[in-house]
Amino acid sequence: MAKLLVVDDENNLRLVVQKEMSRQGHEVDTASDGEAAWELLEKQDFDVLLCDINMPRLDGIGLLRRLREKSQNPPEVIMLTGQATVETAIEAMKLGAYDYLTKPYRITELSVLVTQAADKQKLKIDNQRLRAQIERSNQNMPEIVAESAQMKEVLRLVERVAPSDTSVLITGESGTGKELVAQAVHRLSRRRDKTFIDLNCAALQDTLLESELFGYEAGAFSGARARKLGLFEIADSGTLFLDEVMEMPAPLQSKLLRALETRTFFRVGGVKKVEVDVRLVAATNRDAAQSTADGTFRSDLLYRINSFEIHIPPLRQRREDIQPLARHILNKIAGAGAPELTPPAIDALSSFSWTGNVRQLRNCLERAVLLADNGRITIKELPPEVVYRRDEPSVSVSYNIPKENSANSFQNATAPTALHEIEKQQILRALEQTGWHRGKTAELLGISSSTLYRRLREYDLDAR
Repeated sequence: MAKLLVVDDENNLRLVVQKEMSRQGHEVDTASDGEAAWELLEKQDFDVLLCDINMPRLDGIGLLRRLREKSQNPPEVIMLTGQATVETAIEAMKLGAYDYLTKPYRITELSVLVTQAADKQKLKIDNQRLRAQIERSNQNMPEIVAESAQMKEVLRLVERVAPSDTSVLITGESGTGKELVAQAVHRLSRRRDKTFIDLNCAALQDTLLESELFGYEAGAFSGARARKLGLFEIADSGTLFLDEVMEMPAPLQSKLLRALETRTFFRVGGVKKVEVDVRLVAATNRDAAQSTADGTFRSDLLYRINSFEIHIPPLRQRREDIQPLARHILNKIAGAGAPELTPPAIDALSSFSWTGNVRQLRNCLERAVLLADNGRITIKELPPEVVYRRDEPSVSVSYNIPKENSANSFQNATAPTALHEIEKQQILRALEQTGWHRGKTAELLGISSSTLYRRLREYDLDAR
């Protein structure tokens, strides 16, 4: 089925073509002249345009020329005329017309041309999407290691929800593997052969995030020289994964909610409504209830994305996974020649609390591989804090900050009543511990640098 626009000033002929094309399964709109057709073309996309040449106000050649000059993604055009001349045929083909038919024509002949033109238009759109996908292509993630009962339950939930189109919210601390679970949901779904697109909502500035999600039209802002497809459009028929979704700015949350509910949106600077079929999977390391209570995240959007929640427990609560995870990571890092973990090293890894979860474990093993001799990893190759178990469980609400009895510690401060004040004090404490080094502070808190910068601006700490 194709979406057609029939443009002809002869009312009876226009209605006959509309009826016959609709009977063959196409979606057909009509216009009586070129200006009326242009108004429709500005509001929505069509696959094929069937256009007469001689019409009042704006003729077929004028409409074709305007399409070529102003439209970013013009439909394929089949010119129809009762006054055929070689000159008009040549001019129409130079302006990009797909083909040219002289009245009277047979419906079967027109039907074949419409099918061929629609196929060409579909190939153009698919090619544009594939190019955008290739630019964002990622290697397949490693398989999920699940020896503990908690992770086996996570995989059971993934298998149950994946075949549906239900929106999924994945929660858990930073570094627990939320993106792996999101990819597992996609791989086990009916959309497995379609696109999986991921976006970290905290990694972009607010103004860039909207353009990345919804795309923009040429001229929408300074530097927008050509139309860009947004990730919603690229992920059409597939899965869109929004990591750190609760870092999304409030104005964009309302646009995301409407896009999810109506399955339509407008590109930045655009007037055409874009229709998409996207399955949403989101993730966050924040407390959803607290984020809605303090007003940083819309409750109606939370209900929309949290149709099915999957919580990933931290690594310290599923110690059965540490040893198999370590071996799996070593194989990924070093391949067939991966060094062997000695029993004391395994004991040290299994006893550590891993506030940074799997990401921290991987960093530890990468260091150990570089230092290992004779194909063995002993406790000598492990960081001192792992060997002597100096890491302690998190004492913060939403960040992983180890306890410290320093002069700058906030442990003895009066407990604040507001959640944002607690968060501000935790950030200040981490900054003091790292000498106000932002990169080390973000690593200590278990959050991304962009999230830290956002919090520093919110709490007016970025000036220092």
